[in-house]
Amino acid sequence: MTTATRKTQAATRARPLTRKLSFRSDLQGLRAIAVGLVLLYHSGVSVLSGGYVGVDAFFVISGFLITTHLLESLARDSRINFGEFYAKRARRILPASLFVAAATIVAALIWVPPLQMRAVVRDAIATAFYVPNMLFASNGTDYLAETTPSVFQHYWSLGVEEQFYIFWPLLIWLGYLLVRRSERRLQWVVATMVVASFVLCLILTQVLQPWAFFSLPTRAWELGVGGLVAFLLRAAPAWLKAPWTPALAWAGVAGLLGSAVLFSSGTLFPGFNALFPVLATAVIIIGGHQRPNAALTRILSVRPMQSLGAISYSLYLVHWPLLIIPQAAAGESRPLPLWLTLALGAVSIPVAYLLHRFVEKPFLRMPVLTRARPRRSLVAALIGSAVVIALAAGALVISNRLPLNSGQSVPPVALATMPPGTGHVPSNVEPSLRAASGSVSVLYDNGCHRDSASVDASGCQFGENPNAPLVFLFGDSHAEQWFAALQPLADAGQIRLDTNTKSSCPSVSLTREIHGVNYAACSQWRQAVIDRIAISEPSTVILANYGKPDVDAAAFQREWGTGLIDTIEAMPSGTRAVILADTPDMGESIPVCLSSRLDQADLCSADPSTVLHPASRDAERAASTATGATHVDLTRYLCNDASCPAVIGNLLVYRDSHHLTVEFSRALSAAIAQALDLGSK
Repeated sequence: MTTATRKTQAATRARPLTRKLSFRSDLQGLRAIAVGLVLLYHSGVSVLSGGYVGVDAFFVISGFLITTHLLESLARDSRINFGEFYAKRARRILPASLFVAAATIVAALIWVPPLQMRAVVRDAIATAFYVPNMLFASNGTDYLAETTPSVFQHYWSLGVEEQFYIFWPLLIWLGYLLVRRSERRLQWVVATMVVASFVLCLILTQVLQPWAFFSLPTRAWELGVGGLVAFLLRAAPAWLKAPWTPALAWAGVAGLLGSAVLFSSGTLFPGFNALFPVLATAVIIIGGHQRPNAALTRILSVRPMQSLGAISYSLYLVHWPLLIIPQAAAGESRPLPLWLTLALGAVSIPVAYLLHRFVEKPFLRMPVLTRARPRRSLVAALIGSAVVIALAAGALVISNRLPLNSGQSVPPVALATMPPGTGHVPSNVEPSLRAASGSVSVLYDNGCHRDSASVDASGCQFGENPNAPLVFLFGDSHAEQWFAALQPLADAGQIRLDTNTKSSCPSVSLTREIHGVNYAACSQWRQAVIDRIAISEPSTVILANYGKPDVDAAAFQREWGTGLIDTIEAMPSGTRAVILADTPDMGESIPVCLSSRLDQADLCSADPSTVLHPASRDAERAASTATGATHVDLTRYLCNDASCPAVIGNLLVYRDSHHLTVEFSRALSAAIAQALDLGSK
């Protein structure tokens, strides 16, 4: 036997014969299920509280198809044509994506409140650079609980797929060379990468959930599972032809739909829970492989399912802005009724068809691109991204030129109880609407307000008078907002102020979670502050916190009250504990609301009964009675009997939906000194 013959036989054993993937109508129907789950979930259908798992199904399908095509290329040509691969992916994904991005920018400029446009433009640029998922991760976005989501938030999954398409062919090719062109050994390389990604996902879900949710390294395993299915089906083990194989597909559908029904925004995700929709989708693909005439395949192949599956990508792109932009125009505190969100979801279907018919398909098959060298498609993609970026920049310029006040000034007034609201945004409003988000105290600038990771309980001290009573300010960002009111008292020598505030960490002794993960740094920091209070023996400790109940308000009230009592009882015997009632939670960003209602500021005000959380307030009053602590409620300076105004005099009350501006807090200095009887000890 010659050397050439032996090499030929070895190569034949190293990889299977080319098996080209034929069109599978069941996968088109599976796409319809996946996009349907996402569409109904975003439309507010409560029974599908976990409908977001449709995205995970898309990941598995994409991983399966892409890996199959790559393996076919290796089996046929012993190489991957990277240029052609990337060009085809660009033609498949980017035209519709960039078209919708451009249309979204224009629609946002027309209907979204002007103050929201900076965030719209930022997210649009991240989308044009194919990294929106990284932006949302770095911002700590909670996809499942976001109350004011980005109009581009749905592009996160597209960012993951685009990044996957960049790196996956390279990894497959390098692995193929590493294992000496053996497809069987290559699948073990892929399996190792899948396991590594899954382990990273489990770890980050526990400590950095936004990064676990949005980043490619922690989501790649889901696409990789689809890749492993591709290896399995190409290997064609005998059990795939067994009579029970179609039952796998039925079990997979049950698992996918079960996840959509049983999961919710409170489910820790992705982590271990993501296994259920991912494996369910994998077994659907496996179960439908050898039995094209099976009952489930016939159901998934009916014309409505095929039509919906064909436009699933376009439908995913258009449904989100059609739902979110009307909500942004109405205001986040005024949720659209279910009938309207369902109607908008239904409208997105014909809109998606038009996008698919006139943008998605033509660019995929356009001769000027398909018959040219791959670089023409890639250059066209770069031009498309540049157009979106230029459009976003232009929208920002236009938005920045829009007035953000009514043009009418009002005289400054001293704050009093039962304040009437100002019916418009004054030209002399303080702070200005554009500056409102930055209206925070120096505690943020100098690091005295601790971030979520910090356990530094050393506090920061203000006031030079050694004979003044020592006052501790203790709590989360709703304690920090009172620093501007207390600082003048420290500067005047009435008190010595020791600030102890930390993001999302109340001074109430209870266990907190962030993104479904135990907030251990909070408990550690809180106990350290309590220990320092015991040593310092201050005259007064002011406890101020954001007490927003979850779904079970009664349980929250019990836990909040018990935790508050535990904190107060840990105080030294000579220390006076003061519980400062929480400020209103207006339900939406007040500066954003006002930016689109300059002459109708009253529309951004709210009924006190809807913005004051009775569960936490009742618990705090009960805790003050049980412990002898002082309960101070300054709500009468923020609200009258009918409303909690957004603007009082010439002062903007809130910098977002529930934090006071520095200017308004400072104006309450005399009121808080009187109410707390500070400086008289």
